[in-house]
Amino acid sequence: MHETQAKTAQYVLNTYARAPFVLTHGAGMYVYDSEGRCYLDFTSGISVNALGHADPAITAAVAEQIGQLSHICNLYYSAPQADLAERLCTLSFADKVYFANSGTEAVEAAIKFARKYALDTHGPGKTGIVSFTGGFHGRTAGALALTPREKYQAPFRPLMPGVTHAPFNDSAAAEAAIGPDTCAVFVEPVQGEGGIYPASAEFLQTLRAACDRVGALLVFDEIQCGMGRTGTLWAYKQTGVMPDMMTVAKALGGGLPIGATLLSDRVAAVMHPGEHGSTFAGGPVICRVADLVLQRVSDPAMLAHINEMGALLVERLQELNSPHIREVRGRGLMVGVEFDSEVAPLIQAGYRYGLLLINAGPNVLRLLPPLIVGEAHIEEFVNKLQVTLSEAVLS
Repeated sequence: MHETQAKTAQYVLNTYARAPFVLTHGAGMYVYDSEGRCYLDFTSGISVNALGHADPAITAAVAEQIGQLSHICNLYYSAPQADLAERLCTLSFADKVYFANSGTEAVEAAIKFARKYALDTHGPGKTGIVSFTGGFHGRTAGALALTPREKYQAPFRPLMPGVTHAPFNDSAAAEAAIGPDTCAVFVEPVQGEGGIYPASAEFLQTLRAACDRVGALLVFDEIQCGMGRTGTLWAYKQTGVMPDMMTVAKALGGGLPIGATLLSDRVAAVMHPGEHGSTFAGGPVICRVADLVLQRVSDPAMLAHINEMGALLVERLQELNSPHIREVRGRGLMVGVEFDSEVAPLIQAGYRYGLLLINAGPNVLRLLPPLIVGEAHIEEFVNKLQVTLSEAVLS
């Protein structure tokens, strides 16, 4: 056992099943372990490393900014935060941004903003929240209540009350669940951990109409599917439906932790100084990096590249000769390969052939390569996956 593995086992709370090696460095599409082995990364650290590993521009921005101003807290103004907020609003529906440190924190903020909006606008009692089966919104108390997974929720009940779970992509069920007591509806335009399932345009249109009917806020969780991942900067742009709030994180920081809750002026007007906050959120270093990542990812040439590479990846996956593959689905470079059995053996076998893979539920291989992936990387990936499929024992 490597020294790092031994120390981790002894001192780090065991909440993750880790791969059997120690990663030491990366470059572009690849990472390397302590034994010098190379791995093609098709996980992006769960949709985080949009520009790959050790991007020179990110490295330079971090070094320059941390040498000028690293942390000041939100009692003071800083240009990087203002610049990032301006860019996020300019490139989305939003008028205002609240900065957090993670996607879960962005969701928690959206919960609070929605309940405050309902209280100020409609009075007491309008506190219900609707979310959907297969969804994932985080693991803190409020976000976990929105995430209808028995294995995640059961050990930690009672959770935040007032949450109703309705079937995903079922318009009639959503209509029935959204009522006068509903203050907000949370939904992923493309479910990530739920198995890479896009919400239909009809379903999202139904949610928009139902929210408008009862005075509730529609909240899109684009923590995983946003930031160009699906081929448009924001997944909602493919649906014709505009939310009242949107949560963003993961790829926004390009490898550093950040979350953001984007909201309209109508919602923002109910929040006042002292009603929510964070010591670390929106610091100069992370905002400087996030602004750089957002510039790069929102470039039309980058978005065209994502669509081209996503189409190629799906095409090549559909050509794979495996009786175990049931379906290949997704948008852009957010692709799920559903198998007729659990994919854990496939992920383990992939390590031997230099592949980093993750799942989305027991039977779905979740492919989230850095957005800089090229044709040669896709060919390398598919060739290695074919060999891995021939070795892995899938029952």
